[in-house]
Amino acid sequence: MNSESRDPSINIVGTNVHRTTYAHAAALICKWGEDRLSKYVCAASVNNVMEAYDSPIFQRVMNEADLVTPDGMPLVWALKLLGQKCATRVYGPDLTPIILERAALEGLPVGFYGGAPQVLNRLVEVVTQRFPGLQVAYAFSPPFRPTTPEEDEQIVEEINRSGARILFIGLNTPKQDYWMAAHKGRVQAVMVGVGAAFDFLAGSKPQAPRWMMRIGTEWIFRFLTEPRRLWKRYLKHNPRFALLFLLQFLGWKQFSRSLDPRA
Repeated sequence: MNSESRDPSINIVGTNVHRTTYAHAAALICKWGEDRLSKYVCAASVNNVMEAYDSPIFQRVMNEADLVTPDGMPLVWALKLLGQKCATRVYGPDLTPIILERAALEGLPVGFYGGAPQVLNRLVEVVTQRFPGLQVAYAFSPPFRPTTPEEDEQIVEEINRSGARILFIGLNTPKQDYWMAAHKGRVQAVMVGVGAAFDFLAGSKPQAPRWMMRIGTEWIFRFLTEPRRLWKRYLKHNPRFALLFLLQFLGWKQFSRSLDPRA
């Protein structure tokens, strides 16, 4: 499959997730950036799928994304059980440096939207040192409150004026996904939602050990480091996802692929 086409998507508890790889996702995103296309990419975890299951509006946001990568191991296992034997994880914090390296080689300007000011400053410092020749055309830490329409219009103008072709979005889910969907067609860049990647790359938050990532227990590490923020995500969503996917796998429950939020 060439870099101009997407991998097939598989419906997992109502959310369409693409079977892709790091190399293919990075090539596709950079090709879109080179062509100056306005698109958005979501990195899907169990949290995304369950937030979408609970909200038809958010499910539409996820299913209208131009690419949805399997960010968490449970989704990789689900893809494999649904017949995609070669499915692999495409994790936002690992995909980010792969895209940055390719963007540096191809001369594609990038931007960063999200994160606290000190995290963003450190992130830009780290990536420009790590990837010589990388052009960081834009970096902005938005306020924690909702932006006004006037502020939002100014942000869009600044992003477009900067010339950034790939814009990494470092907000929480589902906030970053809603933001990207609302700005498709307005922001003239490929928007890539990478969640905590800003904090991890800047060194402001610890990442789980690789062995925990491989066996799908990364969520335990993250829960123990941020229990107040993540308890709902893991303790509410994970058991329900396991049950709903089991029902889907056994053929006892079907999930609509409809993009109609009333479905």
